[in-house]
Amino acid sequence: MLREGATLTLARHLPARFDIGAEAAFPPMGRLRLAQQVRQDMWRALRDVRGFSPAVRVTAQDGALLLRAGGRVAGPAPKAVLEARIAALLADPEKRARWARFAGAGA
Repeated sequence: MLREGATLTLARHLPARFDIGAEAAFPPMGRLRLAQQVRQDMWRALRDVRGFSPAVRVTAQDGALLLRAGGRVAGPAPKAVLEARIAALLADPEKRARWARFAGAGA
């Protein structure tokens, strides 16, 4: 984990590398807890991708959070397909609600 001002990066390998990724905005909540939950669900969704190492970067900006989820992929991978899977994960309303509850949104 790396904290730099308003940005928190959660990754197994630092510096984090985003060979693939997608972004989403979130209301204010706990950055670390949000990053942990997104990273866990992203790993579950992409565990079949050989050489994938997930990374999540959360930046507090203008009263909201900007989250970038993705990571490094060792070897060839269908970038557009993987980015679409990550974007779908970030847009899933049930997961977003669970992440917000876990991270204390509105608290």
